[in-house]
Amino acid sequence: MTRVRHEPRFDDSDDAPPKDNLPALARPPFGLGRFAVRAAAAAAVITVLSLYARETIRTNPPVPQREAEQPLAVAFVPSAALPVRPAVPLSESGPRLRLDAAEGIEVTRVEPSRINRATSQREASLSRGDFDAIEESHLRVTLMQGTTADPAPGLFVTLARRAADGPGLSVTRTGERARLSSKFGAVETLETVLAGRMSRTCTGFVSLEAAPARLEGWLCAPLGQPPEPRALACALDALGLDGHADPATEGVFREADARRDPGCRGPSQATATGEAAAEKSGQTGSIALARRTPTKK
Repeated sequence: MTRVRHEPRFDDSDDAPPKDNLPALARPPFGLGRFAVRAAAAAAVITVLSLYARETIRTNPPVPQREAEQPLAVAFVPSAALPVRPAVPLSESGPRLRLDAAEGIEVTRVEPSRINRATSQREASLSRGDFDAIEESHLRVTLMQGTTADPAPGLFVTLARRAADGPGLSVTRTGERARLSSKFGAVETLETVLAGRMSRTCTGFVSLEAAPARLEGWLCAPLGQPPEPRALACALDALGLDGHADPATEGVFREADARRDPGCRGPSQATATGEAAAEKSGQTGSIALARRTPTKK
């Protein structure tokens, strides 16, 4: 049997400890240097961004944002909160409203025709009496001429806008709705409390059968009492048109005058009407007018 003899080998690598087991202080400082480089680069980037932001704010200051508008506190009546577009006055020769044989101490004020910017319609207004004078009746009526593509607003919205436009009033309370007959046909009414320097109970109205014309307004009775329906019907019965309007509006007033109520005419107006009719028939009172015939010489 042959025996193999192995000679011992002495290698320095066998006695050296592994590199992974070296203590932390003995390792080469490659990780610390790399961290220092990265930190320096980050600080430089932050510095550059800060300088850029500061220069941007200095050259282009930010515009302060407006605070969100708070909604107006609207109570029961929106007339004080809703903006009213002013109307554009027209020439003095435009059609105007009038009251035939207006009796009483109230002063009648006739406003010239104008164009409503909201509807682009021609309108004319008339008022009688002072709203702040409790001992007087107060009437305000507005004539709208023509039609628009948009539907007409309801009576409450109409009164709220009309009260804020011009008179500077507001609708504080509403009551019962009703209808009455007039020479312009059916009229919708609404019991309304208007407030300005004082409060008055009035009757708001809008015509329903006068198209293409439209009559809007209100009537207030003396001493703060609500007006009678008959008083409103007679006030509309005395309403007339001065000047030349469009043919359709003139036709509406012409047909309405043919349906006037004789019971709404006062004594003086009835007497004048009777005298006018008598003159047409050839009589004045009960005395016949003698027609003179030429005599031949």
